[in-house]
Amino acid sequence: MIVLGIETSCDETAVAVVDDARRILAHNVLSQLEDHLPYGGVVPEIAARAHLEHLDHLVAKTMEEAGVDYEALDAVAATAGPGLIGGVMVGLMTAKAIAMAADKPLIAVNHLEAHALTVRLTDDVPVPFLLLLVSGGHCQLLRVQDVGEYELLGQTIDDAVGEAFDKVAKMMGLPYPGGPEMEKLLAGADAYAAAKIDLPRPMRGRKNADFSFAGLKTAVRQLICERVLSDQDKADLSLAFHQAVAEILVDRLEQGLKHMNCDGIDTLVVAGGVAANQYLCDKLKTFCTQQNLRFVSPPVKLCTDNAAMIAWAGIEKLRRGEINDMNVAARPRWPLYKEMV
Repeated sequence: MIVLGIETSCDETAVAVVDDARRILAHNVLSQLEDHLPYGGVVPEIAARAHLEHLDHLVAKTMEEAGVDYEALDAVAATAGPGLIGGVMVGLMTAKAIAMAADKPLIAVNHLEAHALTVRLTDDVPVPFLLLLVSGGHCQLLRVQDVGEYELLGQTIDDAVGEAFDKVAKMMGLPYPGGPEMEKLLAGADAYAAAKIDLPRPMRGRKNADFSFAGLKTAVRQLICERVLSDQDKADLSLAFHQAVAEILVDRLEQGLKHMNCDGIDTLVVAGGVAANQYLCDKLKTFCTQQNLRFVSPPVKLCTDNAAMIAWAGIEKLRRGEINDMNVAARPRWPLYKEMV
């Protein structure tokens, strides 16, 4: 099977061609970082227009690099949600046009499910596994029983962890995107000084797997309001914040393993944009070693939004005969799990 994947859910225009031998035949990501940098965050209208301007050319380039023509495709997959609705519509409508013109099946992919399944492309991870999905918009712990079968064990009750990183970075005067900028500062941090910064660990010890980062973010705001930060202060605060986030994630995972449905689980998968943070991944690897769990995370370039994961999710669904008709709609919200009644 060979599937063309299109991803336009936020501020990266991405196209990939992937086959069922787990080979990425071609993959291109066009960043819009420079377009959004002056605003300190993603502007939905700018993102949608950039997708519209560049997507056709990126598809043509990717198909050429893959060395396949449209006749060789077995399906066309595109993100249908969740995401910024303007961008999602651009990608999904483009996929519909290609599928109709080439007479190929269309597969509408849940962006979160694509993140969840990326490790089956990169590491052929068998189900079931435990998934910690951490990104700018999501923080969830799920049991992945099979493709299409996801049980929510816990989720943030306020901010996503990536959102907290970006907002704290903005408070500190760091450029967008803030998370990677904060991680860069760790090299110059003073561990002794960072240890003296008192930051809370919300939800610690609670007998569930939910997360909270709003209180941590507020505590940072209060600290910043009290003084002007030097470059060294910013580095030390970045380390203290990383330490707090890592401890929150580890505590919530530990409580989840104790109190939620984790029977038969021997692998923790960490996916989403925040999984590119090596400090956090190192702390989670240590936790997994202590818990006798296998730790798996995609390569950094496949942690952030990309089209290879969309194409692979398309292959997983195509194997199961799950295709969509041309009436499928773009969705700004699309929970990965089924809501409990």
